[in-house]
Amino acid sequence: MAKVRLTKNDLKTQRDALKRFKRFLPTLELKKKQLIQEIKKIEDMAIELDQHIQQGRDRMARFARLLSEEVGLLDLVRLKQVLTRPGNIAGVPIPLFVDTEIELNHYNLFEMPLWVDAAVEQIVKLLHALAERGIIEQQLVLLRRELKTTIQRVNLFEKIKIPECKNNIRRIQIYLGDQQTNSVVRGKISKVKLCRAAAT
Repeated sequence: MAKVRLTKNDLKTQRDALKRFKRFLPTLELKKKQLIQEIKKIEDMAIELDQHIQQGRDRMARFARLLSEEVGLLDLVRLKQVLTRPGNIAGVPIPLFVDTEIELNHYNLFEMPLWVDAAVEQIVKLLHALAERGIIEQQLVLLRRELKTTIQRVNLFEKIKIPECKNNIRRIQIYLGDQQTNSVVRGKISKVKLCRAAAT
C-alpha cells in the first residue's frame, strides 16, 4: 500500500478511486453469477453425456462376447477430427462442439459376421460422445479458471480496496478538519494578541 499524503488532492484521488471500485464491483459480481450458472449448466450436460457414454460402453460390452472371432473392429473406425467453433460465455472464449469426422474403413459384408454393422455403429456413437465430452471438459477448465480470477477480483475490491479507500478518506478528512480547526484557533489567538498590542 502506497503511503497516503494527507492533502486535499489525495482526498480527491481516494474518492475517485472509491467511486471507480464501487462502479466496477457490480459488474464483477454479475460476471461471477453468470459464470457459476454456466458452469452448473455445463456440468449438468457433462453428467448427462457421461450417462450416455456409459450406456454406449454397456452396449459395447455385449459385443465383447462375440469378439472371440478376430474381426479387427478398431481398425474399421477411426476418429479423424473433432470440429469446434469459437464461443463466448461471460467474456470467456471457449470452444463449442460442432461435430466429429469419423473415418470408416470399408469392409466386405460377406466376410464379416452380421453383428459387425451394429458394433461399428455403436463405436461411432461412442467416439462422437467421447469427443463432445472432451470439449465440454475444456469449457469447464476455462470457465472455472475465469471464475477463480473473478472471485479473487471481487474479494480484492470488497475486502481490501474499498475498505482501504474508505479508511484513507476518513484519515484525510480528520487531518484536514484538525488543520482547519488549528488555523481558526491560531487566527483567534493572533487577533487577541494584536488587540492587546494595540491597547498598550
